[in-house]
Amino acid sequence: MSTEDKIREILTEKVDPVLAAHYGGSYLVRFEDDIAYVKLTGACATCPSAQDTIEDVVRNTIIGELPVVKDVILDNSISEDLLNMARDILSGKLKKPM
Repeated sequence: MSTEDKIREILTEKVDPVLAAHYGGSYLVRFEDDIAYVKLTGACATCPSAQDTIEDVVRNTIIGELPVVKDVILDNSISEDLLNMARDILSGKLKKPM
């Protein structure tokens, strides 16, 4: 099993149940240079405490289970699909949802 698969398994089995109590979840965006980039989903994605959640829950769990991971960083990027939808709405190609 690859390191990425192990991280995904840890997120699914150990982290997501904790985040689900707050109506959230997580997924691995990428793993490079021994750093896991994780995006929070649901209510956790917009929570003001998201950085604390990454540090206290996600990082500690992943590194505790998989010491090859040197750090876990919160990925706050906006998806290209969402940006394209916004561009289409602004250009008039797509009607705003009511």
